[in-house]
Amino acid sequence: MEVMAGYKATDVGVIPIDWDVGTVADVVTSFQNGFAFASHGYVKSGMPIVTMAQIGLDGVFNFQSEAVNYWPLKAASALAAFHLVGGDIIVAMTDVTPQKNLIGRMVQVTEEGPLLLNQRVGLLRISAEKVDPYFLRAISNSSGWRTYARAVASLGVQANISTTDILSGKLPLPSLQEQRAIAAALSDVDALIAGLEKMIAKKRDLKQAAMQQLLTGQTRLPGFSGEWVEACLGDLARIQRGASPRPIESPVWFDDTSSVGWVRISDVTSAGMYLTETQQRLSPLGIQHSRPVERGNLIMSICATVGRPVITEIDVCIHDGFVVFDKPQADKHFLYYVLKWIEPNWSKQGQTGSQMNLNTPLINGTKIMLPPTDEQKAIASALSEMDADLTAQESRLAKTRDLKQGMMQELLTGRIRLV
Repeated sequence: MEVMAGYKATDVGVIPIDWDVGTVADVVTSFQNGFAFASHGYVKSGMPIVTMAQIGLDGVFNFQSEAVNYWPLKAASALAAFHLVGGDIIVAMTDVTPQKNLIGRMVQVTEEGPLLLNQRVGLLRISAEKVDPYFLRAISNSSGWRTYARAVASLGVQANISTTDILSGKLPLPSLQEQRAIAAALSDVDALIAGLEKMIAKKRDLKQAAMQQLLTGQTRLPGFSGEWVEACLGDLARIQRGASPRPIESPVWFDDTSSVGWVRISDVTSAGMYLTETQQRLSPLGIQHSRPVERGNLIMSICATVGRPVITEIDVCIHDGFVVFDKPQADKHFLYYVLKWIEPNWSKQGQTGSQMNLNTPLINGTKIMLPPTDEQKAIASALSEMDADLTAQESRLAKTRDLKQGMMQELLTGRIRLV
């Protein structure tokens, strides 16, 4: 492999010639595994216990006082070796939820403390003269470290990484001055991401409050004063359940070249207001054994993830885990928002079994408040504008996260130098 002038090939990849390669053991003064706290000893107030749940992606320490467990203060005082304070670096020693790929990730404790270190979490006390804490946790989120952590992990029901493997992990080590410059640049992006997340959360709360006010008539939009009426969903549309060809595994029902989509719950949960694509398409024979729904119709899931509405922008077929609101006598966008608003309540009314499901009589009999048609359209338009704003901010957040990943790749390998 040809290496550019000023760079060298190492065990951690190509890095600047003036960078060193070290191990985690070279930059820490001690390592402590967590204590096995028994759940029957938890109390309502005491010293908080830090678990895997507090280790987030991208080096974020997730601490919400109402979501953590506590240990009695008197007993906690005898466990001084397992105390954490603000600034400590902790590391995930296992993957409780493998799809999150947490194993080996490091975060810095942002609570003042003291807190208690639970099992499956390790404590790294670092040497401030050798490594910047932000730089170290940024390295733990880099592609090279992620690959290493997964490669050395023992696999079973859940992946585990040993203390030895953590301490043996190799790191690129620029000067402390350059580490701090890299940390400052990435920290600025983190602050931008945190600000966007906070703003998006606030806008979601505002939208939820607006739905509560506008969809019940508690707040009226300017210029509207017509009377609202109570109506059952079944009086506003012909609600029809889908149908499934059997056996569903047979390939004769499917055709990738077809223009008619086969709606699965995963298609709906990944969509917003509009369904624009599906993972599967039905053959002409499959269409005959399902329920066709032309584009522009409102459908809703009634099984597993219940009550999730979406408006189709393509021709589709729905199976018996969905219903279609055919020929609605109300604005479909208004109905969409009404269904979104009541979606959390469906699970309280649905039938339980191997999975939650709704039946059509229950849906037909669900009552809503209905304003005049022009007010329905105005309400839907107002909420749609809020959705568009949220979508724009979420897109900005996604791009900023991508920007950070790109910056990490360049800065943590020395391709871009800041000093």
